[in-house]
Amino acid sequence: MKYTARQPRTNHNVSPVSPIRELLILLGGLVASMVLIYILLGLGADLLVQHISPQTEQKLASFFGSKKNPGKGQSMEEQWLQSLVDQMETKKCVQLPYPITVQVSPSKKVNAMALPGGRIVVLSGLLKRVRSENEMAFILAHELGHFKHRDHLRGLGRGLVFAVVSTLIGGSDGALSGLVQKSVQVSESSFSRDQESAADRFALDVLNCAYGHVTGATDFFKHMPKKQDPGALGHYFSSHPENQRRIKALIKLQRQKHYHEGKRLPLPIKEGKIKKSASSP
Repeated sequence: MKYTARQPRTNHNVSPVSPIRELLILLGGLVASMVLIYILLGLGADLLVQHISPQTEQKLASFFGSKKNPGKGQSMEEQWLQSLVDQMETKKCVQLPYPITVQVSPSKKVNAMALPGGRIVVLSGLLKRVRSENEMAFILAHELGHFKHRDHLRGLGRGLVFAVVSTLIGGSDGALSGLVQKSVQVSESSFSRDQESAADRFALDVLNCAYGHVTGATDFFKHMPKKQDPGALGHYFSSHPENQRRIKALIKLQRQKHYHEGKRLPLPIKEGKIKKSASSP
């Protein structure tokens, strides 16, 4: 009888699963674990922010530069922007635990930001882009929404968490480290987009309260620089929603709340003179 060698039915030294598949499962599990850690730490940071007192926030503000007193040393542009915010507060369209101060910073960029301690910084490039008082009022109301939701503090907390996670994976393989960081960034971008959408909704209510209508709410998104619009695909990787999505969401909310259109007010800054805002009481 001729002997024929056969493979054993079971072999504990050889995995029945492809090694490439095992590697992908391992990498996927590691990335998912790091993203989960980031999400949990981020939620912890969000909870901690709720317990930061206005007094503590004022102390944090010192790390972000000096804060001007309204009316003292302010430029004409700053006085006008300050008057818009003051009107919103006077009409009780927004109530915050500290006064808001608006400052203009020279820059070609088109942006505005909310900083700890109640400071709104408007870049001069944005002032050159806006076309009506209503449009500018919506932008300021949007930043007030970030203060109301404490997004400016939550952003700081999550930024710290992101730095910690980046440090944890800094010593690992470069490709793997980059994959984890990109995954975490996608998660953070989603959180940031939610913040922006919530601030848009808040701003729509404030605009209606201050002016009696919501004209100008979508103007900025219609003529925002194209390079600042993430687009349909970039929306999912950007910290800001796609402009068309924001416009559609605001129009839908306007109809749901039965807000109507009104008079679009011109910019009161003309020939270096500040005219009294038409919406002033």
